[in-house]
Amino acid sequence: MGQEDTAGRPDTEEKTIKTAGQIVKYSREIYNLDSVEEVAMITLEAVPHVIEGYPSPAVVEIRGDGLRVLESMIAGVDTGDDPGVLTERAYEDEQLMLCAGEDVEVAYDSEAMTRLTPAEAGSHDGSVTLAAPTVYSDEVGDSGAVLLVQWDGLETVQKHHVKPVDYLAEHVATAIVNIRSRERLERARNDLAKRKEMIEVYERLLRHDLGNDLQVITGFSDALVDILDEGDQAQEYADKIFSTSNSAAELIDTVGETVRTIREQGQAEPREIRPILTEVVDDVETKYGSLSVEYDSDAFEYRAYAGDLIDSVFTNILSNAAVHNTGPVTVRLYAEEPTPDTVVIGIADDGTGIATGMVEDIFEMGKKGPDSDGTGFGLGLAKTLVESYGGSITVTESDRGGADFRITLDLA
Repeated sequence: MGQEDTAGRPDTEEKTIKTAGQIVKYSREIYNLDSVEEVAMITLEAVPHVIEGYPSPAVVEIRGDGLRVLESMIAGVDTGDDPGVLTERAYEDEQLMLCAGEDVEVAYDSEAMTRLTPAEAGSHDGSVTLAAPTVYSDEVGDSGAVLLVQWDGLETVQKHHVKPVDYLAEHVATAIVNIRSRERLERARNDLAKRKEMIEVYERLLRHDLGNDLQVITGFSDALVDILDEGDQAQEYADKIFSTSNSAAELIDTVGETVRTIREQGQAEPREIRPILTEVVDDVETKYGSLSVEYDSDAFEYRAYAGDLIDSVFTNILSNAAVHNTGPVTVRLYAEEPTPDTVVIGIADDGTGIATGMVEDIFEMGKKGPDSDGTGFGLGLAKTLVESYGGSITVTESDRGGADFRITLDLA
């Protein structure tokens, strides 16, 4: 902080020190919480007790260069909404922002605090509002929090109003950033565990499926030696050998490509969903003339955690709708109203649906329907990728009678 007014200094200094001690006790509690929502809720409960004047608080998270209200007791500042001009200015300038009318005396003067008029801050209720930001920046982007505190009827803004809010904001931001860091670490651990698991699966597939195919080749080759001079029957065996060897080769290629894909897949990062979906839809509609996709691209203006192969997940599901249906197929893309932490992307078609008995096993590696000419790896790989991002994928029957895939991703 810069130079400050010393008006009422003994009294305000004593109150500031006393409040700081209360905040230290409170910070020990929030550092042990498991979710940012818990941090926000405990902060809302604590502010009226530790900040003089019984103000109404709101906790705004800084995440991915954006702002989101986590919890609020301030009228007009709702959970999940844009927090407003005052908070945005505090974040952008990384400075305390105070909104107070001309009739309010500000007895605490600091170079680190900017005063805005109600008109400049977009406020019209006559209250005094302070926005205190704490911003951390790294390769992922900005993170942290802005603590918004509003007093009704406050006539004089003192140091013991401003400093504790600033101090408390630092603890709130640190707790939130720590939780988000733990979440990213957990996603990375899940990603690594999933990759190791899938490599083990592929090794088993090579030993089992490929081993069986090679046994067939060996058996028919041995029989072929004995009956090579018998003409047509020898040709029949030769055809079976060719077919089986091709199957084995394709399996090796598929397994190798899948293993390579999983090994090369990068960690989940914040990604814009709209441009990814738009490009995928254009490519798939161009490739399959029988496929028509209905969607509103504006409905997918979200940033979510995903890897650089998330497009292959969407491509696989859309392509399946065209490949596994004999006639024209219409697919509807939709986004459900997001929760504070996740968004659901739906892909529903009006095709023939999933074969009876396949729903529970459809994401199993190598599992395919009785009439499928595919390898059975596509949806298994899609599930592996989505789960490595910390998300999930499910399928049910769509309201049009076809398949309805729902992909859940963490919001960034």
